[in-house]
Amino acid sequence: MTRRSCPCGLPQAYEACCGRYHSGAAAPTAEALMRSRYCAFVQGDAGYLLRTWHPRTRPGTLELDPGMRWTGLEILGTSGGSAFHSAGTVEFRASYRGGSLHERSSFERVDGAWVYVDGEFPA
Repeated sequence: MTRRSCPCGLPQAYEACCGRYHSGAAAPTAEALMRSRYCAFVQGDAGYLLRTWHPRTRPGTLELDPGMRWTGLEILGTSGGSAFHSAGTVEFRASYRGGSLHERSSFERVDGAWVYVDGEFPA
């Protein structure tokens, strides 16, 4: 079996990268959580996306488009979001077949774990 690099763009195999977060390990930084959430979109894992969404902003359900094909992730910048912070932002561009999404996502810690709060779309 050939091990491919993680869909998040880091060189590790999925199991050693975002897969460990999908299996229950806590992401240590806001960027790691953002990368793992991108991988969840790639894999259509709505459960993980909901589990890592802030309770204050989490939707009741999440319907993912099974026809969406994500093709790459580029981290454009980060602020805060380390083990020493309680909040952080990650700006990224996620490419998909036919276009890309540019977002600046906000993250906070809830009970010690990083969660996605919301995002804005810079002009």
